[in-house]
This record gives sequence, structure tokens and C-alpha cells, in this order.
Amino acid sequence: MMKTFRFVISTPDGNLYDGDIVNISLRGVEGDLAVMANHTPFVTAVKPGRCHMELEDGSQKEFEVERGLLSVSSEHVTLMSGSAKWV
Repeated sequence: MMKTFRFVISTPDGNLYDGDIVNISLRGVEGDLAVMANHTPFVTAVKPGRCHMELEDGSQKEFEVERGLLSVSSEHVTLMSGSAKWV
């Protein structure tokens, strides 16, 4: 079983997602990036586009996001955006 981490997608309308995932991939202002459990902490701006996440059972979910801010800490990852919706 792969390691998971808590991931939150936060918008002004509330959280679109709050749960454990295996990884998240999206487009930051400096290029594409992926985050897995125990990633080095950082904060970066996110470009609009499609994001992919993998759940613990191996399934994939996709969502589209406006510009936003991704915050990675040792305990969890938060994506804050003005708008996010499931694809």
C-alpha cells in the first residue's frame, strides 16, 4: 500500500475535497509538479488548468482550478483557489 497524505481543496464556497490521497499533479507557475507523501514543504502559485489526484484505492479524480496557491507541509497539502470543479 502506498503512503497517503491529507489533501484539501479550499474555495470561497467551502472545501471541494478533504481526504487522504497518494499524489497530486498540477501546473505551478514554474512548471508541472507532483506531490507525494513526505514531500519537502513549499508554497507555490498555481496556474489555471486540470489537476489529477490518485486515491488510496488506485482510482483517479480530476478537477479544474483557477489560479490558486498550493501549500505543502509535512502533515498535509492545501490548494486554495477562487474556483475549483470536478471534471
